[in-house]
Amino acid sequence: MNTTKKRRKVFQRSRWFALSLLIVFTTGRAWAASPIDEIPFVPTPIEVVDRMLELAEVKKGDVVYDLGSGDGRIVIRAAKKYGVKAVGIEMDSWLVAEARAKAKEEGVEHLAEFRIEDGLKTDISAATVVTLYMLPWFNEAMRPRFQKLLKPGSRIVAHDYGIEGWPPARTEIHDKVEIRPGGLVHRHTIYLWKIE
Repeated sequence: MNTTKKRRKVFQRSRWFALSLLIVFTTGRAWAASPIDEIPFVPTPIEVVDRMLELAEVKKGDVVYDLGSGDGRIVIRAAKKYGVKAVGIEMDSWLVAEARAKAKEEGVEHLAEFRIEDGLKTDISAATVVTLYMLPWFNEAMRPRFQKLLKPGSRIVAHDYGIEGWPPARTEIHDKVEIRPGGLVHRHTIYLWKIE
């Protein structure tokens, strides 16, 4: 093969490579900007999960909903520790599959349900306790739905982010020693609201 043909072939491959990169980056950017990915999955430490459920005073007869349930740890813990029905709402089908498998492994699949739904649109009217570890914009968007759909006596417990303009009935701060870039302590804030 002569030098001109080699250069032409390299140039054509380079164009295809550049086009492929352009497609990946533009569709990747559009995908990353979709609502499904605006809230990353960050697991709540189990000691914080326990405190959230304690603060909500979960008891027999309660129905716990976890919005953005991720790997299902809050739902599974509520079902296992308190024997209550618990429902996880999550948009990521992979996390829902993982949560369902963990619930079965823990022997609580009859109490723990996981749905692939948008937390902003799901029907939460059956909940007596709602837990969430979401970003402030989500919490604020849920406030009118909480106030409209939840029955008096229902409790809402949020991890790390409050709801602007809606003072909680109680706030607790927990320091947890963790090895993280920039320090060893992570401060977890838990907020509790009660529907009157």
